[in-house]
Amino acid sequence: MTLASTTLSTTLPSLKKSSMPPLPLLGFIFLLLSDAASVSAHSCHSISSSSSSSCPPFKSTPPFPFSSSPGCGHPAFHLKCSTPYSTISIANLSFTLRSYDPNSSTLLLSPQPSPTTIGAITSLDNCSSLHFLSIPSRSINFSASPFRVSDSSCSRISVLRACSPLKLPNCSHCPWDCKLIKDPLRLIHGCGITHSPLSPQGCQSDVVGYLDEYLRRGIEVEFDVAQDSYFSSCRDCQVKNGVCGFNDTDPSKQFICFPSKSRFSPPWIREENPNLVAILCTIFALACLLIAVAVGATIFRSRRVNSLAIEEDPTTVFLRRHRSASLLPPVFTYEELEASTNKFDPKRKLGDGGFGSVYLGQLTDGRIVAVKYLHTNKHAATANGRAFSAKSFCNEILILSSINHQNLVRLHGYCSDARGLLLVYDYVPNGTLADHLHGPKSVYRKGSLTWQVRFDIAFQIALAVEYLHFAVKPPIVHRDITSSNIFVEKDMRVKVGDFGLSRLLVFPETSGFVWTGPQGTPGYLDPDYHSSFRLTEKSDVYSFGVVLLELITGLKAVDQNRDKSNIALADLVVTKIQMGLLHQVVDPVLEDSIEVVEAVAELAFRCVAAEKDDRPHSKEVVEELRRIRGRTRGLRGTISNLGGDVANV
Repeated sequence: MTLASTTLSTTLPSLKKSSMPPLPLLGFIFLLLSDAASVSAHSCHSISSSSSSSCPPFKSTPPFPFSSSPGCGHPAFHLKCSTPYSTISIANLSFTLRSYDPNSSTLLLSPQPSPTTIGAITSLDNCSSLHFLSIPSRSINFSASPFRVSDSSCSRISVLRACSPLKLPNCSHCPWDCKLIKDPLRLIHGCGITHSPLSPQGCQSDVVGYLDEYLRRGIEVEFDVAQDSYFSSCRDCQVKNGVCGFNDTDPSKQFICFPSKSRFSPPWIREENPNLVAILCTIFALACLLIAVAVGATIFRSRRVNSLAIEEDPTTVFLRRHRSASLLPPVFTYEELEASTNKFDPKRKLGDGGFGSVYLGQLTDGRIVAVKYLHTNKHAATANGRAFSAKSFCNEILILSSINHQNLVRLHGYCSDARGLLLVYDYVPNGTLADHLHGPKSVYRKGSLTWQVRFDIAFQIALAVEYLHFAVKPPIVHRDITSSNIFVEKDMRVKVGDFGLSRLLVFPETSGFVWTGPQGTPGYLDPDYHSSFRLTEKSDVYSFGVVLLELITGLKAVDQNRDKSNIALADLVVTKIQMGLLHQVVDPVLEDSIEVVEAVAELAFRCVAAEKDDRPHSKEVVEELRRIRGRTRGLRGTISNLGGDVANV
């Protein structure tokens, strides 16, 4: 409010010399105060609309809640723009902002030493570059901020351990290095031992070096709009066409809603003209009388609008912000879906997924559907778990509402309710591919999966993956193609489902990949993606290759009963192929088709290559399967019965 006080101090002396009546004087003071606040708000408006300075990773002005101007945006999202990376300060520690994903509210951050620690760093030049963290806070701590470290980033260090015997530096000179070698979880406050389904790291001979590279590549952090009161206050402000900001001179950083441009005072109101001021004050007094007539109606209407805006579900607001309401699937009420599943009767449970259970339901129009109920397991019972489930929920709706393919599960609708998040899918009545390959023989007869049927299934999955990668713009990476997420119909057609981890592949201008924390299922997770954080379509190709190996061998992707070096199916089969012993792991029921099985095994071998560049893309996979089919007379009759694209190739 410095501007207002300065303006008043220069204006009031001249007013004392005049004989202006009290009412116009009060009105004039009110106009000055409004004008002062408007000038402050105008600075935020002008910055957001006309700034063209470089502020990576944003191509233009940083969007809300980010801001590079003091007093604008969210206080915890203030940026210092620079090239090649902008910086952000969290909990008194400066971070390089490497990337930002607006669809999932995640940031990729790399910590930097603060200026106060530079002197201490020079005195410890024989220690690792991580020791600057031990000076201000002993570890990276986001607990006093709106941010939290993602489960995937925590997982990468929770499984880290030093190889025996321990090789410690001079602990009296580098105590922080010694502590990190003994307990890597000290690096990030709040990261405990996790049970996230990620492949084991194995021991590291240089733990500190690994952690240094881990920080250099970036920590993935998330923020939850629903848990921060600033966003709810800002939403009310935006309903009134205001601009969100904060008072940077107040230690509590109290929220401020700046008026909109339409309420700004015109420039001529600040002209030093006593006659003009008197005229304006008279007009103001008359305007007050006219405004008083409409005050009752406007107050009632604004309260009603504000009440509706506050009560509107934040998940629904998010979905409508990212997709036109006409393109979103239908919305069901909680009561409708509760009645369709007989109050989520346990007898109707079809199975359990990563963040919920799936029930058999019948809608009022007679359709039989599968209803996925999120927020029901122990992981989702925590605030972080609920935030992850809500993110997965919105992600799956946005992805599935933009695709249409015969081999992809269709989304019929959703329900966002305080009692739970629900998704309504096609009901596929014949279990999953994992059930048919690994389930009890009393339920699914493994012998019924002939090689012709397995080849057809592989071809349909490949067509679905090719569609996601080449027919959709921008491309979609599924990130969780597993035999448990491939649903089988009674005629043995398949549909790929569970898009909760899927990502739109929007590449930065400087690279052909997306930086993101690895997520997926053990045994199917691309090792290159897991180690480099670089997501491309080739990660799906790796997962598809593991499914091919399951179809060829009938073995599980991960089996703790196998030797340690062969727990992962990809490791087992690749070793056998390299030794010329593929026949030892081929499912016995496929012995009559060994020649074509070997051709498909060669394709799978290429798909699970350790390096991304050595793998084919999904279009090449489809073409190779077509060539194999053409060389195999026994498959023509079966594949010709498939509809759509399969029948016409």
